[in-house]
Order: sequence, then C-alpha cells, then structure tokens
Amino acid sequence: MEIIVVGAGRMAREILSAFRGPLAIEVTEWVAAAESAKPSIVIHAGSGRELDEVIAFCERTNSFLVEVATGSAIENREVRFPVVLCPNTNILMLKFMVMMARSGDLFKGCKIQLTESHQTAKTSTPGTAVGVARSLGLPSSEIQSVRDPVEQAQVLGIPEEHLSRHAYHHIEIQDGQTSLTLETRVFDKAPYAAGVAKIVAVLGAHPLEPRIYNVIEFIENGWL
Repeated sequence: MEIIVVGAGRMAREILSAFRGPLAIEVTEWVAAAESAKPSIVIHAGSGRELDEVIAFCERTNSFLVEVATGSAIENREVRFPVVLCPNTNILMLKFMVMMARSGDLFKGCKIQLTESHQTAKTSTPGTAVGVARSLGLPSSEIQSVRDPVEQAQVLGIPEEHLSRHAYHHIEIQDGQTSLTLETRVFDKAPYAAGVAKIVAVLGAHPLEPRIYNVIEFIENGWL
C-alpha cells in the first residue's frame, strides 16, 4: 500500500528522510499523490491547511490516516475511514504513558512535582507532560517547563549536542520521608520516525473499523 506524507514542516521532513534513508520504506509526498485513486496510508504531519483535502482523499480512496499533528481538527469530526491520532510517536514513551495512566491513582495524596524540558524552539503545549500530569491528578498549571539552554545543560544534564532536540520529563512523588523519582530522556529525531514506521506496520496487520483511534489503543491491544 502506498505511503503518503502530508506537510512541509520539520516532522514531515524527518519522516520522509527516515523512510527514504535508514528505514528504506517507499514513500510519496502529498503534492505528487493527491490525485491518486489507490488506497493508501496517509501520514498527516502538516499545519492543517490540507486537512480537508486529505479527508476527502481518504474517503474517496478508502485510505488510512495517521494524524501526527497535535490539536488536529479531525479529532472532533465524524469519519468514514480509520484514523489514528498520534500525540506522540515514540513507542517507549507511549508505553510509559499507558503505565502512568493505569497506575496514577495509586499516588493520590502524595506530593507530586513534574518538570518537562524541550528545545527552545518548542512553543506548542507539551502534550506528553500534560497527559502524565492528568494521570497523576496534577493540574497542568503546575507543570514546570524549562526552555533555557543553560539550565537544561547545567541543572538537568542535557548533553550540549542535544539541546536543539530533546524531550525530558522528571517526576518526583513524595510521601513524607519516602520519595520516588521517574525520569525520561529522548534525544534526537530517530525514535519518532521509527515509531511512525511501526504504527504504519500495524495498519497492514490488523483490520480497523472506520472510526477514530488513539494510538494508545494499539499499545493496550499489544500491537506495538
């Protein structure tokens, strides 16, 4: 099945680069495939301006849509084809989020601190941190966000070569004199593109209904 990538931003470029390079997966850009009549797997990593055209294409060709752009308008639309919402495409991080969602209630009544750090250029909502905070019953307003490269390097220990691309989460749960620390570190772009490839593989291996899925369902089903 043809794979089509929609978007001109960094995420779209990274997916195209990884698919054509290390992952060796045949992929087509949207501008070259929009008029195709073949059922395809469409990966939408764009700003949203092509979304209506993408939806029409998927309906016409009975295609799959993998939505990796956060805050997509398709979340609130009725669809007649399978859509997979991917707020995060790092498979290990997705499994961590599932673990937190299942276990978060165990820490009610504890003091919880959550710090997240991403590259300075990131201005969008830190979706993973918000999801983890929700699982722990922590208001998103209490998430501590770090964007200062000096603090990232000297306090959080982010290697200098990864200051321009990283995702860091530090969770501290305290109950009196007992404390529990959880920390996640993601460096570079590779885990995200590789995760998209694994999600795409699931679409060919399992029958999906024409509805909206969250990629978390794939984790819970043991497909990833």
